[in-house]
Amino acid sequence: MSSTILHESESPVLTDVSLASPEVPQKNPFLVTLGERVRSLRARRGMTRKAVAVAANVSERHLANLEYGEGNASILVLLQVSGALQCTLAELIGDVTTSSPEWLMIRELLAHCDEAALRRVRVGLADMLGTGAGSGAAASTRVALVGLRGAGKSTLGSLLAEDLDFPFVELSREIEKFAGCSVSEIQALYGVNAYRRYERRALEEAIQIYPEAVIATPGGLVSDPANFNLLLAHCSTVWLQAAPEDHMKRVTAQGDLRPMAASREAMEDLKGILAGRAAFYSKAQLRLDTSAQPLEATYLRLRDMVRELLKLPI
Repeated sequence: MSSTILHESESPVLTDVSLASPEVPQKNPFLVTLGERVRSLRARRGMTRKAVAVAANVSERHLANLEYGEGNASILVLLQVSGALQCTLAELIGDVTTSSPEWLMIRELLAHCDEAALRRVRVGLADMLGTGAGSGAAASTRVALVGLRGAGKSTLGSLLAEDLDFPFVELSREIEKFAGCSVSEIQALYGVNAYRRYERRALEEAIQIYPEAVIATPGGLVSDPANFNLLLAHCSTVWLQAAPEDHMKRVTAQGDLRPMAASREAMEDLKGILAGRAAFYSKAQLRLDTSAQPLEATYLRLRDMVRELLKLPI
């Protein structure tokens, strides 16, 4: 039998790890950027975190960790989240336009362009492909009002249509006619993707039927690039803006808090949606602040702006 004797001088040195300063783990930059992108896409879609979690079939806590760069989500979870946000996985992780050498070269050409240059490229490309109205074309006599719910599209749109002697089209009502149920029921029963298909059909029909019209569009139409491109190509567009407080007050007066109904922080959600969509709304040819003046003065200003755009007598 053998034995090992540890002498005092040979005793192992024990370090009291509790005395060491704990290192604060650094968040992975990729995960932080990914979380910011998820939050931005969610705001653009006008969805609460709970709504995305339900649609993606993940826990709200898991989604919160992902949004704050603390969750190293699996690729399957990211795929579920991208489906809930109606975007490609490539868009979610930021790796867009990498599918071919042509895409890569086009992206390189556009990488350092400012917004004005990119807009010129988009309009020129639409003209070249035959999907645009033409950069030198006269303004369309279909006037589409864009903006978040509560901006005044229905109220001002009906007044403007009466002045111009144009039909007034509320696209949300046309969507409901196609589906045979309300907008909220479409989304609850069939999902957002089905709603976008109905929205596309309603917009296409309005463009086909009405050469002259004032169209009040759903606030989230700009979230679908294909539908928004169609609108921009065939309509003169006006962005009706309002202060967040006015948006909330008007929506509440209508008895509808959609899409913030499930949120305890309705005002913060509203501000997030506005911030997420502002860059898209700003593609409109005209913009008008509906919070700046009383209704009558706002309507008169809108009428003058549109008549000037259409080259009609004021």
